[in-house]
Order: sequence, then C-alpha cells, then structure tokens
Amino acid sequence: MWKGRFQVETSNLVQKYGESISFDWRLYPYDIQGSIAHAAALQDAGILSKAEQLSITKGLKEIKKEIDSGEFKFRTSLEDIHMNIESALTEKIGDAGAKLHTARSRNDQVALDTRLYCRAESKAIYERLLNMQDALLTLAKKNPDAVVPGYTHLQRGQPVLFAHHLLAYLEMLDRDCGRLRDAYSRINHMPLGSGALAGSTIPVNRKLIADLLEFPQVTQNSMDAVSDRDYLAELMFVISMVGIHLSRLSEDVILWASAEFNFIELSDAHTTGSSLMPQKKNPDVAELTRGKSGRLIGNLMSLMTTMKGLPMTYNRDLQEDKEPLFDSVETIKIALEVFAEMMAEASVKADVTAEATSDPFLLATDLADYLVRKGVPFRQAHEIMGELTAYSIREDIPFQDLSDEEWEQFSPVFESDVRDVLNVETALKARKAVGAPSPANVARQIAKWEKRIAKPPGLV
Repeated sequence: MWKGRFQVETSNLVQKYGESISFDWRLYPYDIQGSIAHAAALQDAGILSKAEQLSITKGLKEIKKEIDSGEFKFRTSLEDIHMNIESALTEKIGDAGAKLHTARSRNDQVALDTRLYCRAESKAIYERLLNMQDALLTLAKKNPDAVVPGYTHLQRGQPVLFAHHLLAYLEMLDRDCGRLRDAYSRINHMPLGSGALAGSTIPVNRKLIADLLEFPQVTQNSMDAVSDRDYLAELMFVISMVGIHLSRLSEDVILWASAEFNFIELSDAHTTGSSLMPQKKNPDVAELTRGKSGRLIGNLMSLMTTMKGLPMTYNRDLQEDKEPLFDSVETIKIALEVFAEMMAEASVKADVTAEATSDPFLLATDLADYLVRKGVPFRQAHEIMGELTAYSIREDIPFQDLSDEEWEQFSPVFESDVRDVLNVETALKARKAVGAPSPANVARQIAKWEKRIAKPPGLV
C-alpha cells in the first residue's frame, strides 16, 4: 500500500511485529458496513459511477459471506482488516475496488470501525445487564420472606430481608446501565471523512454516510476524530465497573455458599469439584468472576496509559487499543451470562438464614432506639446497650432471657414491653423509611424493578 515511496520490502520481523489482523479481524462486519456507505458517498460525489458503486457493494457483501463461513484467507502481509478486505475486493472486481479508498485513510476508517463495534457491543452488554438484573429479581421474588444478617466489617450488624440484599445489586447494575447509556451517546458520532487528519479535497457528503450508518452526529474536528479514543476508555470504564460489581456479588456468593454461612445452595451445573477431595463443591463461577474483574481494570489502565502521552493526531501506538477492548467486551459478556444463569438457579436455605438472624445482638440498635423513644439521648442509649451487650456475653445470657431486674440494672427506663423489640419481624416492619428493608418497602421495590426491566430506557 506504500510501495511507491519505499525501495525495499518491509522486513518479515516488522510485518510480524506490526500486524493486527490476528485480532482486528473481528471488525470485518463493521469495516464492510462502513465501506459500503463510503462507496455511496463517493458515487454521490461523482468519484464512482453507479455501476462501480454497485460492483463494490456486491463484492463487499460476497467477502462478508466468505468471512462468515470461514472460507476467507487472511494475510498477515496486509497487516490489518482494512487492507485484507480492500485487497480482496480489488482482486474480485478490479479497478473499482482500488477507487474505494479515495477520500479516506485507515485513520478515520478504524475510528469508524471501532465506533460501530462499540455501538453494537454496547447493546449486547446492555441486554446482558438487564438479564442479570432479572435473574437477581427472580431470586428475590422466590424468597420474599427470607431474612439474613446484614454485615459491616463482615461482622453481623442488623437483620435485613435477603431480597433487600439482592436489590442492592440491582441498584448497582442500574447505575452501570445509566453509565452505558451515557457512554453510548458519545460513541454514536460518525468520524469517516476526517481522512488521515485534515479531511480531503474530495467533497464527500459526511451527513450522507452518517445517515446510512444511522449515526445521529458527525464529528466536528478531523484531528480529534482520528486520535480520539475517549469512547473506548469510557466503555471500558463501564465494563470495569460492571466487573467490580460482579466481583462484590461474587464475594457474597462465595461466603453464602460456604459451610460456615450455608445461606445458599448453588446448582451442580454452576459449581465444580476437586481433583483430590471428593466432597468439595466449589463456587468457581464466582471465583473466576472475582478474578477476571482485575483483568478488566488492567485493560482500562492499559488503554489510558497508551493514550496519556500521545501528540496529535494518529500514532501507531493506538493499535494497542483493540486487544484490551476486545478482551474486556468478550469477558464481561460471558461473565454476565453465566452469572445470571447461576443466580437464577440458586436456592436459599431460609431455615439457616432464620437461625442466623435469631442472634439477639442483631437487635441491639433497635433496643437503643427503644430507649431513645422513651427520651434517652442516643449517645447515652448507645452506651447503655454497649454495657448490656458486654454483660450478656460475660454472663452468657441472651437478651430475651434477662430478668426485669437485670434490664432495670442498666436503665430504669426499660419496662416489660422491651421484649417486644426482640422480634425480627417487628424490627423489619419498623424500618419504613425510604430505602429501608421493611417488607412493604421491598415489595414496592420489586414491583418497580419488574416494570423497569420490562420496559428499560433505550440506548440512543
């Protein structure tokens, strides 16, 4: 493609070092889609005849079928997906194929291809995020009455409905959906026509290309258009956050499935065994997901490090944007798929969780609130309950077994009705504030999520 300037063939080592066809072949449907639109613009500009445009379009569609079927032979000597397709087209239809690259550069071509790729994959990720939310919602609906200890510092804190715990992850995933919608709006700008960096003297109608490719916006600065990779970084940041949220859920699942917690049972289809210990049932899906989240973050850091010192405009460093992008996209898609499948089939051991929440210390804060309602300042109430807890532990007497005299020993405000507080169901019903885990609140949230997932906002 540059033989006119050079007198010596490119070194085999340089070809091997510089090729990207081994990974950017994934862009082929988008490269062909963009080239068909570009041919239409060249015909509109008078560079191609109608017959040449039709020949190019027909040839490109044939090449796509060959790649789809696995018949197409990619050539490393042609470096990338753009030149592989252009070369095959020229071999197939002759001189008309050689005209296709008029008024464009591989710089704006790859910018278009990656935007088309990101646009399509954003939709695929968005759909999987919704499916993941639906799987968690399904598990919550199956277990509306299950109660688990809520934890801070991995120490038992207060009782919550298991459904409320799951709904926390729906909130996280909803923020991911929002970030993805926001990123999509910036992905959805059409860069073709920017050329290598300064456009072209050929008057190509960029709006026509944008309309054919269903882009609502056209990039406004040719130098920025060919060097911009912000949209990749944004998408990969969203993917990293999804990975972090799945990793946090993984940690909960791993704990819940352990013999020490024993709150849930994962299906045999979503666990693995040990090559040595026959009794083992390992939560490998959760562990793998927790591990892969680190790679997603690493991919984002790789791209941002590549970008940080680049002068305007295109630099070959930017070839390094694709492998981490492709890896992140493929990783998060399958992670969401397998995790949704696993959670939809998990079962909750309500009897075990009920026993765990029978721990009276989970209601220590409720007892402090009891004192507050009777006029005791909260800091004093907090101190009283701290002393009472220490006494309960020291004497090995649960709160509910303390005598009236023992209650009054710590505060004369305690009356016989204090034992009414020591009821998990009562404690949950009392948590009525917006966002709190009362059964009524959780039921309303489940109904809200059912409607939202059924009719989600679209990507535009």
